[in-house]
Amino acid sequence: MGTKKLLYNIVKIVLPLILGGGILYWMYRGFDFVQMRKVVMNEMDWTWMLLSMPFGILAQTFRGWRWKQVLEPMGEQTRNSVCVNSIFLSYAVSLVIPRVGEFARCGVLNRYDKVSFPKALGTVVTERAVDTVIVLLITAVAILSQIKVFTNFFFRTGTSVDNIFNKFSATGWLVTGICALAVVILLYIIRRHIPIYKKVKDTLAGIWQGVISVKGVKNMPLFLFYSVAIWGSYFLHFYLTFFCFEETSPLGVTSALVCFVVGSIAVIVPTPNGAGPWHFAVKTMLIIYGVAEVRALYFVLIVHTLQTLLVILLGVYAWIALAFTHKEELKPSNVDN
Repeated sequence: MGTKKLLYNIVKIVLPLILGGGILYWMYRGFDFVQMRKVVMNEMDWTWMLLSMPFGILAQTFRGWRWKQVLEPMGEQTRNSVCVNSIFLSYAVSLVIPRVGEFARCGVLNRYDKVSFPKALGTVVTERAVDTVIVLLITAVAILSQIKVFTNFFFRTGTSVDNIFNKFSATGWLVTGICALAVVILLYIIRRHIPIYKKVKDTLAGIWQGVISVKGVKNMPLFLFYSVAIWGSYFLHFYLTFFCFEETSPLGVTSALVCFVVGSIAVIVPTPNGAGPWHFAVKTMLIIYGVAEVRALYFVLIVHTLQTLLVILLGVYAWIALAFTHKEELKPSNVDN
């Protein structure tokens, strides 16, 4: 049993790295990285990149504040700083092992503020459910807002859906198939390991309390604001980078919204920070919008690298901050706001 668990942990770490690395290698084989350096140093407008970074921080901060709000109806009191730092750390940890950050942040709250791990995990399920609804709504808006654009594109170019599929290379189909297979494997692993939690009655009860906790949120307008603000910040974190490059700056907000949605769906594939699938999905959309393939590759590599660097820096900050945070069981009167 120990060997199986060890093999599972190895696969859980190695497979996402191989998958993401394989897709990146395929996309950037023969790529002129020397020219990309010139783009970064001479052609890229860093002002817009710097302006986009605070929204990446805000997105995670809003998520921490919303999480604290969801925990309160269950009688779990935690500090704002611990909640936010746990989010920062969880994103950084997920760069090493995809999805493990969800467990890591629950562990942080349990360690520093004595929050029940099962209840915290249940609220993560709640958050993901809310986020899924928001992403679906954003997707619907993106599709509806771009129907006319795609219709005009097909009409003017005489392009049919069949022709688009025919132009999709064999390697492109292979990458898409591998990504789909990875999602299926992830769902299978999750399904196999859910019974572990069901064996423990208290754990199951805690998770259920977390799921239904959103009903007891005291300030629902604030909860909804945080939820919208999270995804609004994510979008601005992405959209403002369009103005860093001459090829993407004229595309407009609706085009950026479509790319954002496609990228958000691509990160479901279990790779570190969506590396590989995100690059492939966003690059493909930019090409559809008329951006040259080489320039699209510059965009996705530079943007994703810098945004990942921000995640790492926030994780390091959280790790240091938590090292100076007292581990204590807080009472409602001691919780800082």
